[in-house]
Amino acid sequence: MLQNLTEDQLTLLIIKAMKEGKKLELQKLLDDLHPYDMAAIYTSLPEKQQIRFLRHLSIPVLTDMIQEMEREDQLKVLKKVGKERSRKVLDDMDNDDLASLVDDMSPERMKQFLAGMKKEESTIIQSMMSYPPETAGRIMTNRFVWIRHTFTVREAVDKLKTFAEFAETINYLYVTDEDKKLVGVVSYRDLLLADTDDKVMDVMSSRVISVPASTDQEEVARLIERYDFLAIPVVNEEEVLVGIVTFDDIIDIVIQEANEDIEKLSASGKAIDFDTKASVAAFRRLPWLVLLLFIGLVSGSIIAGFEETLAKVVALTFFMPMISGMTGNTGTQSLAVVVRGLATRDIDTKTVARLVSREFGVGLLIGLICAILIFLIAFFWQGSATLGIVVSSSLLLTLIIGTLAGTIIPLILYKLNIDPAVASGPLITTINDIFSLLIYFSIASWFLEQLL
Repeated sequence: MLQNLTEDQLTLLIIKAMKEGKKLELQKLLDDLHPYDMAAIYTSLPEKQQIRFLRHLSIPVLTDMIQEMEREDQLKVLKKVGKERSRKVLDDMDNDDLASLVDDMSPERMKQFLAGMKKEESTIIQSMMSYPPETAGRIMTNRFVWIRHTFTVREAVDKLKTFAEFAETINYLYVTDEDKKLVGVVSYRDLLLADTDDKVMDVMSSRVISVPASTDQEEVARLIERYDFLAIPVVNEEEVLVGIVTFDDIIDIVIQEANEDIEKLSASGKAIDFDTKASVAAFRRLPWLVLLLFIGLVSGSIIAGFEETLAKVVALTFFMPMISGMTGNTGTQSLAVVVRGLATRDIDTKTVARLVSREFGVGLLIGLICAILIFLIAFFWQGSATLGIVVSSSLLLTLIIGTLAGTIIPLILYKLNIDPAVASGPLITTINDIFSLLIYFSIASWFLEQLL
Protein backbone atom coordinates (compact mmCIF):
# COMPACT_ATOMS: atom_id res chain seq x y z
CA MET A 1 0.00 0.00 0.00
CA LEU A 2 1.35 3.41 -1.03
CA GLN A 3 0.23 5.08 2.18
CA ASN A 4 2.70 2.89 4.08
CA LEU A 5 5.64 4.03 1.95
CA THR A 6 7.79 7.05 2.67
CA GLU A 7 8.34 9.79 0.12
CA ASP A 8 11.88 8.53 -0.53
CA GLN A 9 10.64 4.99 -1.13
CA LEU A 10 7.97 6.23 -3.55
CA THR A 11 10.56 8.33 -5.37
CA LEU A 12 12.82 5.30 -5.82
CA LEU A 13 9.93 3.18 -7.12
CA ILE A 14 9.01 5.89 -9.64
CA ILE A 15 12.61 6.27 -10.84
CA LYS A 16 12.92 2.49 -11.20
CA ALA A 17 9.68 2.25 -13.18
CA MET A 18 10.78 5.05 -15.52
CA LYS A 19 14.25 3.56 -16.09
CA GLU A 20 12.84 0.09 -16.81
CA GLY A 21 10.10 1.46 -19.05
CA LYS A 22 7.30 -0.07 -16.96
CA LYS A 23 4.56 2.35 -18.01
CA LEU A 24 1.65 0.46 -16.43
CA GLU A 25 3.45 0.17 -13.09
CA LEU A 26 4.40 3.86 -13.22
CA GLN A 27 0.84 4.88 -14.10
CA LYS A 28 -0.51 2.87 -11.18
CA LEU A 29 1.87 4.65 -8.85
CA LEU A 30 0.87 8.07 -10.22
CA ASP A 31 -2.86 7.31 -10.05
CA ASP A 32 -2.62 6.66 -6.30
CA LEU A 33 -0.69 9.86 -5.54
CA HIS A 34 -2.26 13.07 -4.27
CA PRO A 35 -1.22 16.11 -6.37
CA TYR A 36 0.64 17.59 -3.39
CA ASP A 37 2.66 14.39 -2.89
CA MET A 38 3.30 14.24 -6.63
CA ALA A 39 4.67 17.79 -6.56
CA ALA A 40 6.92 16.96 -3.59
CA ILE A 41 8.28 13.86 -5.36
CA TYR A 42 8.82 15.79 -8.59
CA THR A 43 10.92 18.48 -6.90
CA SER A 44 13.07 15.82 -5.23
CA LEU A 45 13.90 14.11 -8.56
CA PRO A 46 17.17 14.76 -10.40
CA GLU A 47 16.86 17.20 -13.35
CA LYS A 48 17.02 14.45 -15.98
CA GLN A 49 14.35 12.38 -14.22
CA GLN A 50 12.07 15.41 -13.81
CA ILE A 51 11.71 15.83 -17.59
CA ARG A 52 11.01 12.11 -18.02
CA PHE A 53 8.48 12.26 -15.15
CA LEU A 54 6.57 15.14 -16.75
CA ARG A 55 6.15 13.23 -20.01
CA HIS A 56 4.06 10.58 -18.23
CA LEU A 57 1.55 13.07 -16.81
CA SER A 58 -1.74 13.83 -18.53
CA ILE A 59 -2.81 17.48 -18.78
CA PRO A 60 -5.38 17.25 -15.93
CA VAL A 61 -2.87 15.50 -13.63
CA LEU A 62 -0.09 17.93 -14.61
CA THR A 63 -2.41 20.85 -13.91
CA ASP A 64 -3.35 19.54 -10.47
CA MET A 65 0.31 19.00 -9.61
CA ILE A 66 1.38 22.48 -10.73
CA GLN A 67 -1.34 24.11 -8.63
CA GLU A 68 0.22 22.55 -5.53
CA MET A 69 3.63 24.13 -6.24
CA GLU A 70 5.28 27.39 -5.33
CA ARG A 71 5.16 30.06 -8.02
CA GLU A 72 8.84 29.73 -8.95
CA ASP A 73 8.52 25.96 -9.43
CA GLN A 74 5.33 26.41 -11.46
CA LEU A 75 7.13 28.59 -14.00
CA LYS A 76 10.00 26.10 -14.27
CA VAL A 77 7.62 23.22 -14.98
CA LEU A 78 5.69 25.19 -17.60
CA LYS A 79 8.96 25.97 -19.34
CA LYS A 80 10.00 22.29 -19.34
CA VAL A 81 6.75 20.89 -20.79
CA GLY A 82 6.88 23.05 -23.91
CA LYS A 83 4.54 25.65 -25.40
CA GLU A 84 1.73 23.34 -26.49
CA ARG A 85 1.34 21.47 -23.22
CA SER A 86 1.96 24.67 -21.29
CA ARG A 87 -0.93 26.36 -23.12
CA LYS A 88 -3.27 23.45 -22.29
CA VAL A 89 -2.25 23.54 -18.64
CA LEU A 90 -2.87 27.28 -18.42
CA ASP A 91 -6.33 26.86 -19.93
CA ASP A 92 -7.06 24.10 -17.42
CA MET A 93 -5.78 25.89 -14.29
CA ASP A 94 -8.15 27.46 -11.80
CA ASN A 95 -8.48 31.18 -12.45
CA ASP A 96 -7.42 32.23 -8.97
CA ASP A 97 -4.26 30.09 -9.12
CA LEU A 98 -3.44 31.45 -12.57
CA ALA A 99 -3.95 35.04 -11.42
CA SER A 100 -1.58 34.37 -8.53
CA LEU A 101 0.97 32.91 -10.96
CA VAL A 102 1.09 36.00 -13.18
CA ASP A 103 0.75 38.49 -10.32
CA ASP A 104 4.42 39.47 -10.10
CA MET A 105 5.15 39.38 -13.82
CA SER A 106 6.00 42.49 -15.81
CA PRO A 107 3.19 43.70 -18.14
CA GLU A 108 5.16 42.54 -21.19
CA ARG A 109 5.81 39.05 -19.85
CA MET A 110 2.22 38.74 -18.65
CA LYS A 111 0.99 39.66 -22.13
CA GLN A 112 3.21 36.98 -23.69
CA PHE A 113 2.14 34.49 -21.05
CA LEU A 114 -1.58 35.04 -21.66
CA ALA A 115 -1.27 35.23 -25.44
CA GLY A 116 -0.99 31.45 -25.76
CA MET A 117 -4.20 30.82 -23.81
CA LYS A 118 -7.75 30.59 -25.05
CA LYS A 119 -9.16 34.06 -25.54
CA GLU A 120 -12.00 33.43 -23.08
CA GLU A 121 -9.66 32.30 -20.29
CA SER A 122 -7.19 35.10 -21.03
CA THR A 123 -9.98 37.70 -20.82
CA ILE A 124 -11.11 36.37 -17.45
CA ILE A 125 -7.57 36.55 -16.01
CA GLN A 126 -7.08 40.09 -17.30
CA SER A 127 -10.39 41.07 -15.72
CA MET A 128 -9.28 39.61 -12.37
CA MET A 129 -5.94 41.40 -12.59
CA SER A 130 -7.80 44.72 -12.88
CA TYR A 131 -8.82 44.42 -9.22
CA PRO A 132 -6.43 45.65 -6.50
CA PRO A 133 -4.09 43.07 -4.96
CA GLU A 134 -5.32 41.10 -1.93
CA THR A 135 -8.99 41.68 -2.71
CA ALA A 136 -11.86 39.28 -3.37
CA GLY A 137 -11.62 40.00 -7.10
CA ARG A 138 -8.02 38.76 -7.21
CA ILE A 139 -8.64 35.49 -5.37
CA MET A 140 -12.05 34.52 -6.76
CA THR A 141 -12.73 31.84 -9.35
CA ASN A 142 -15.38 31.78 -12.06
CA ARG A 143 -15.60 27.99 -11.90
CA PHE A 144 -18.89 27.64 -10.08
CA VAL A 145 -22.44 26.62 -10.99
CA TRP A 146 -25.11 29.30 -11.27
CA ILE A 147 -28.77 28.79 -12.14
CA ARG A 148 -31.71 31.02 -13.02
CA HIS A 149 -34.37 31.56 -10.38
CA THR A 150 -36.97 30.44 -12.92
CA PHE A 151 -35.37 26.97 -13.29
CA THR A 152 -37.12 23.90 -11.99
CA VAL A 153 -35.25 21.64 -9.59
CA ARG A 154 -34.87 19.09 -12.42
CA GLU A 155 -33.26 21.74 -14.68
CA ALA A 156 -30.96 22.83 -11.85
CA VAL A 157 -29.80 19.25 -11.19
CA ASP A 158 -29.23 18.67 -14.91
CA LYS A 159 -27.05 21.76 -15.14
CA LEU A 160 -25.18 20.73 -12.01
CA LYS A 161 -24.40 17.33 -13.55
CA THR A 162 -23.20 19.01 -16.74
CA PHE A 163 -20.80 21.39 -14.99
CA ALA A 164 -19.80 19.25 -11.99
CA GLU A 165 -16.33 18.56 -13.43
CA PHE A 166 -15.84 22.24 -14.27
CA ALA A 167 -16.85 23.65 -10.88
CA GLU A 168 -14.50 23.96 -7.88
CA THR A 169 -17.39 23.19 -5.53
CA ILE A 170 -20.91 21.83 -6.00
CA ASN A 171 -22.05 22.31 -2.42
CA TYR A 172 -23.84 25.51 -3.35
CA LEU A 173 -25.58 26.70 -6.50
CA TYR A 174 -25.91 30.46 -6.85
CA VAL A 175 -29.19 31.81 -8.17
CA THR A 176 -29.39 34.80 -10.53
CA ASP A 177 -32.15 36.74 -12.25
CA GLU A 178 -32.41 37.70 -15.92
CA ASP A 179 -29.78 40.42 -15.43
CA LYS A 180 -27.31 37.94 -13.84
CA LYS A 181 -27.75 39.66 -10.46
CA LEU A 182 -27.34 37.45 -7.41
CA VAL A 183 -30.74 36.81 -5.80
CA GLY A 184 -30.23 33.65 -3.77
CA VAL A 185 -28.38 30.45 -3.02
CA VAL A 186 -29.48 26.83 -2.89
CA SER A 187 -27.56 23.86 -1.55
CA TYR A 188 -27.19 20.52 -3.29
CA ARG A 189 -28.95 18.97 -0.28
CA ASP A 190 -31.96 21.28 -0.78
CA LEU A 191 -32.25 20.17 -4.40
CA LEU A 192 -32.14 16.49 -3.43
CA LEU A 193 -34.94 16.95 -0.89
CA ALA A 194 -37.17 19.06 -3.18
CA ASP A 195 -39.64 17.80 -5.79
CA THR A 196 -38.22 17.83 -9.30
CA ASP A 197 -41.01 20.15 -10.54
CA ASP A 198 -40.51 22.74 -7.79
CA LYS A 199 -39.17 26.13 -8.84
CA VAL A 200 -35.70 27.09 -7.63
CA MET A 201 -37.08 30.41 -6.37
CA ASP A 202 -39.29 28.45 -3.99
CA VAL A 203 -36.50 26.37 -2.43
CA MET A 204 -33.62 28.85 -2.49
CA SER A 205 -32.54 31.09 0.36
CA SER A 206 -32.74 34.77 -0.55
CA ARG A 207 -30.68 35.75 2.52
CA VAL A 208 -27.45 35.25 0.64
CA ILE A 209 -24.29 36.90 1.95
CA SER A 210 -21.93 38.18 -0.73
CA VAL A 211 -18.91 40.48 -0.94
CA PRO A 212 -17.99 43.19 -3.45
CA ALA A 213 -15.02 42.34 -5.66
CA SER A 214 -13.03 45.15 -4.00
CA THR A 215 -13.38 43.67 -0.49
CA ASP A 216 -10.08 43.06 1.30
CA GLN A 217 -9.18 39.37 1.43
CA GLU A 218 -8.88 39.46 5.22
CA GLU A 219 -12.49 40.64 5.48
CA VAL A 220 -13.53 37.80 3.17
CA ALA A 221 -11.71 35.37 5.46
CA ARG A 222 -13.50 36.82 8.50
CA LEU A 223 -16.93 36.36 6.87
CA ILE A 224 -16.23 32.75 5.88
CA GLU A 225 -14.98 32.02 9.41
CA ARG A 226 -17.94 33.81 10.99
CA TYR A 227 -20.64 32.00 8.99
CA ASP A 228 -18.81 28.67 8.46
CA PHE A 229 -19.12 28.96 4.68
CA LEU A 230 -17.39 26.64 2.25
CA ALA A 231 -17.51 29.44 -0.35
CA ILE A 232 -18.76 33.01 -0.62
CA PRO A 233 -20.08 34.73 -3.80
CA VAL A 234 -18.42 37.85 -5.22
CA VAL A 235 -20.40 40.59 -6.98
CA ASN A 236 -19.51 43.76 -8.89
CA GLU A 237 -20.92 47.27 -8.46
CA GLU A 238 -24.17 46.27 -10.20
CA GLU A 239 -24.63 43.24 -7.91
CA VAL A 240 -23.86 40.94 -10.84
CA LEU A 241 -22.35 37.62 -9.78
CA VAL A 242 -18.74 37.51 -11.05
CA GLY A 243 -17.12 34.71 -9.02
CA ILE A 244 -16.76 32.88 -5.73
CA VAL A 245 -14.03 32.60 -3.11
CA THR A 246 -13.60 29.06 -1.81
CA PHE A 247 -12.54 27.81 1.60
CA ASP A 248 -9.23 26.35 0.39
CA ASP A 249 -8.16 29.78 -0.88
CA ILE A 250 -9.06 31.31 2.49
CA ILE A 251 -6.78 28.85 4.29
CA ASP A 252 -3.91 29.99 2.06
CA ILE A 253 -4.76 33.64 2.83
CA VAL A 254 -4.90 33.06 6.59
CA ILE A 255 -1.47 31.41 6.49
CA GLN A 256 -0.09 34.19 4.27
CA GLU A 257 -1.44 36.98 6.49
CA ALA A 258 -0.19 35.22 9.64
CA ASN A 259 3.28 34.89 8.12
CA GLU A 260 3.28 38.57 7.19
CA ASP A 261 2.34 39.58 10.74
CA ILE A 262 5.01 37.30 12.21
CA GLU A 263 7.59 38.88 9.91
CA LYS A 264 6.57 42.36 11.05
CA LEU A 265 6.36 41.41 14.70
CA SER A 266 9.90 40.06 14.48
CA ALA A 267 11.02 43.28 12.74
CA SER A 268 12.32 41.38 9.72
CA GLY A 269 9.87 43.07 7.35
CA LYS A 270 10.18 40.53 4.54
CA ALA A 271 9.96 36.77 4.27
CA ILE A 272 12.81 34.82 5.81
CA ASP A 273 12.65 31.04 5.84
CA PHE A 274 15.00 28.07 6.26
CA ASP A 275 16.28 28.45 2.70
CA THR A 276 17.04 32.19 2.81
CA LYS A 277 20.74 33.00 2.39
CA ALA A 278 22.58 34.47 5.39
CA SER A 279 23.42 37.71 3.53
CA VAL A 280 19.78 38.21 2.42
CA ALA A 281 18.40 37.45 5.89
CA ALA A 282 20.90 39.83 7.50
CA PHE A 283 20.06 42.76 5.23
CA ARG A 284 16.32 42.19 5.69
CA ARG A 285 16.70 42.38 9.46
CA LEU A 286 19.32 45.12 9.53
CA PRO A 287 17.22 48.30 8.91
CA TRP A 288 15.01 47.76 11.96
CA LEU A 289 17.91 46.74 14.14
CA VAL A 290 19.97 49.81 13.17
CA LEU A 291 17.00 52.03 14.06
CA LEU A 292 16.54 50.23 17.37
CA LEU A 293 20.27 50.53 18.03
CA PHE A 294 20.08 54.33 17.95
CA ILE A 295 16.89 54.34 20.02
CA GLY A 296 18.65 52.06 22.49
CA LEU A 297 21.35 54.68 22.96
CA VAL A 298 18.72 56.68 24.81
CA SER A 299 18.68 53.93 27.45
CA GLY A 300 22.43 54.31 27.80
CA SER A 301 22.16 58.06 28.26
CA ILE A 302 19.54 57.56 30.98
CA ILE A 303 21.87 55.22 32.87
CA ALA A 304 24.73 57.70 32.43
CA GLY A 305 22.54 60.47 33.81
CA PHE A 306 21.96 58.51 36.99
CA GLU A 307 25.58 57.36 37.34
CA GLU A 308 25.91 59.05 40.73
CA THR A 309 22.87 57.21 42.07
CA LEU A 310 24.25 53.88 40.83
CA ALA A 311 27.64 54.56 42.35
CA LYS A 312 26.11 55.19 45.76
CA VAL A 313 23.68 52.24 45.70
CA VAL A 314 25.33 49.41 43.73
CA ALA A 315 22.45 47.03 44.56
CA LEU A 316 20.26 48.97 42.11
CA THR A 317 22.33 47.54 39.24
CA PHE A 318 21.24 43.99 40.08
CA PHE A 319 17.57 44.77 39.39
CA MET A 320 18.03 46.77 36.15
CA PRO A 321 17.81 43.81 33.70
CA MET A 322 14.76 42.45 35.51
CA ILE A 323 12.92 45.80 35.41
CA SER A 324 13.52 46.42 31.70
CA GLY A 325 13.05 42.77 30.71
CA MET A 326 9.70 42.37 32.49
CA THR A 327 8.40 45.63 30.99
CA GLY A 328 9.33 44.55 27.48
CA ASN A 329 7.76 41.12 27.99
CA THR A 330 4.40 42.47 29.09
CA GLY A 331 4.38 44.99 26.23
CA THR A 332 5.07 42.26 23.67
CA GLN A 333 2.30 40.08 25.12
CA SER A 334 -0.23 42.92 24.83
CA LEU A 335 0.98 43.71 21.31
CA ALA A 336 0.38 40.11 20.21
CA VAL A 337 -3.14 40.14 21.69
CA VAL A 338 -4.05 43.42 19.94
CA VAL A 339 -2.60 42.46 16.53
CA ARG A 340 -4.42 39.15 16.61
CA GLY A 341 -7.67 40.86 17.66
CA LEU A 342 -7.44 43.46 14.90
CA ALA A 343 -7.04 40.67 12.34
CA THR A 344 -10.14 38.78 13.47
CA ARG A 345 -12.77 41.39 14.39
CA ASP A 346 -14.05 44.88 13.73
CA ILE A 347 -12.89 47.64 16.08
CA ASP A 348 -15.04 50.52 17.35
CA THR A 349 -14.68 53.09 20.14
CA LYS A 350 -16.47 50.91 22.66
CA THR A 351 -14.26 47.92 21.88
CA VAL A 352 -11.11 50.04 22.17
CA ALA A 353 -12.19 51.49 25.52
CA ARG A 354 -12.99 48.03 26.86
CA LEU A 355 -9.67 46.64 25.59
CA VAL A 356 -7.56 49.45 27.08
CA SER A 357 -9.44 49.15 30.38
CA ARG A 358 -8.95 45.39 30.41
CA GLU A 359 -5.23 45.64 29.66
CA PHE A 360 -4.82 48.29 32.37
CA GLY A 361 -6.39 45.83 34.80
CA VAL A 362 -4.10 43.08 33.54
CA GLY A 363 -1.04 45.31 33.98
CA LEU A 364 -2.16 46.35 37.45
CA LEU A 365 -2.81 42.80 38.62
CA ILE A 366 0.43 41.41 37.16
CA GLY A 367 2.32 44.42 38.53
CA LEU A 368 0.97 43.99 42.07
CA ILE A 369 1.82 40.27 42.21
CA CYS A 370 5.32 40.78 40.79
CA ALA A 371 5.90 43.86 42.98
CA ILE A 372 5.09 41.90 46.15
CA LEU A 373 7.44 39.09 45.12
CA ILE A 374 10.34 41.41 44.26
CA PHE A 375 9.82 43.45 47.46
CA LEU A 376 10.28 40.28 49.54
CA ILE A 377 13.37 39.28 47.54
CA ALA A 378 14.96 42.73 47.86
CA PHE A 379 14.09 42.99 51.56
CA PHE A 380 15.48 39.60 52.60
CA TRP A 381 18.50 39.85 50.28
CA GLN A 382 19.65 43.32 51.29
CA GLY A 383 17.73 43.75 54.54
CA SER A 384 16.42 47.06 53.25
CA ALA A 385 12.70 47.82 53.11
CA THR A 386 13.47 51.05 51.23
CA LEU A 387 15.25 49.15 48.45
CA GLY A 388 12.27 46.79 48.29
CA ILE A 389 9.89 49.75 47.95
CA VAL A 390 12.02 51.34 45.18
CA VAL A 391 12.25 48.15 43.13
CA SER A 392 8.66 46.97 43.69
CA SER A 393 7.05 50.37 43.00
CA SER A 394 9.19 50.79 39.88
CA LEU A 395 8.20 47.34 38.66
CA LEU A 396 4.51 48.03 39.32
CA LEU A 397 4.52 51.29 37.36
CA THR A 398 6.62 49.97 34.47
CA LEU A 399 4.49 46.84 34.05
CA ILE A 400 1.34 48.96 33.83
CA ILE A 401 2.99 51.34 31.34
CA GLY A 402 4.47 48.47 29.33
CA THR A 403 1.10 46.74 29.04
CA LEU A 404 -0.64 49.95 27.98
CA ALA A 405 2.12 50.78 25.46
CA GLY A 406 1.76 47.35 23.84
CA THR A 407 -2.00 47.99 23.61
CA ILE A 408 -2.25 51.65 22.63
CA ILE A 409 0.59 51.93 20.08
CA PRO A 410 -0.84 49.34 17.64
CA LEU A 411 -4.33 50.82 18.07
CA ILE A 412 -3.02 54.28 17.13
CA LEU A 413 -1.26 52.84 14.06
CA TYR A 414 -4.46 51.02 13.09
CA LYS A 415 -6.39 54.29 13.37
CA LEU A 416 -3.80 55.95 11.08
CA ASN A 417 -4.30 53.13 8.51
CA ILE A 418 -0.82 51.79 9.21
CA ASP A 419 -0.44 48.04 9.67
CA PRO A 420 -0.30 47.63 13.49
CA ALA A 421 2.08 44.69 13.11
CA VAL A 422 4.85 47.19 12.32
CA ALA A 423 4.75 48.01 16.03
CA SER A 424 7.10 45.06 16.30
CA GLY A 425 8.18 43.26 19.43
CA PRO A 426 11.69 44.74 19.34
CA LEU A 427 10.30 48.27 18.94
CA ILE A 428 7.89 47.93 21.85
CA THR A 429 10.63 46.37 23.95
CA THR A 430 13.08 49.20 23.20
CA ILE A 431 10.55 51.92 23.99
CA ASN A 432 9.56 50.18 27.21
CA ASP A 433 13.23 49.88 28.18
CA ILE A 434 13.51 53.66 28.06
CA PHE A 435 10.39 54.18 30.19
CA SER A 436 11.34 51.49 32.70
CA LEU A 437 14.87 52.81 33.29
CA LEU A 438 13.64 56.39 33.56
CA ILE A 439 11.02 55.43 36.15
CA TYR A 440 13.38 53.13 38.07
CA PHE A 441 16.18 55.64 38.49
CA SER A 442 13.82 58.55 39.14
CA ILE A 443 12.22 56.69 42.05
CA ALA A 444 15.66 55.56 43.28
CA SER A 445 16.88 59.18 43.25
CA TRP A 446 13.89 60.28 45.34
CA PHE A 447 14.70 57.64 47.96
CA LEU A 448 18.49 58.07 47.70
CA GLU A 449 18.95 59.38 51.24
CA GLN A 450 17.08 56.43 52.76
CA LEU A 451 19.01 53.96 50.58
CA LEU A 452 22.44 55.13 51.79
